[in-house]
Amino acid sequence: MKISEIKNNEGSINIEADVVEVGEIREINKYGKNLKVANAIIMDSSGKVKLTLWNEEISKVKKGDRIKITNGYAKAFQDELQLTLGKFGKLEVVGKAQESGSEDGGEDVEVAAPEEKVSAVKTNKPDDEDDEEDAPEDEEW
Repeated sequence: MKISEIKNNEGSINIEADVVEVGEIREINKYGKNLKVANAIIMDSSGKVKLTLWNEEISKVKKGDRIKITNGYAKAFQDELQLTLGKFGKLEVVGKAQESGSEDGGEDVEVAAPEEKVSAVKTNKPDDEDDEEDAPEDEEW
């Protein structure tokens, strides 16, 4: 599955992606329990999405890792589609992020609103000289 295919309220998501950012760890109290949470941004060739990491999941990943998510779940939170492992999901680091064309590990890719199928700006375009004329001037292909 590709990130661009993820839909709101979808389960059984199996995906491999690169971690392009890991946010700050926050501590929250949920149902009387103190929990740690952090958001990461993961990306594949079709787009990127926010990944919510809880407790021990946070220390497993860092920017530049390639991860595999098995049985993940997508849900909208604060009008943004987010991927999480939920109760039954699994996360493993499978290597280093794949090379991309920009210095920060990825090109600009839009994250779609949760009520729509995730759509992303294409980040890899085959060499086709005819299509270059149609590309917006402010985007790199």
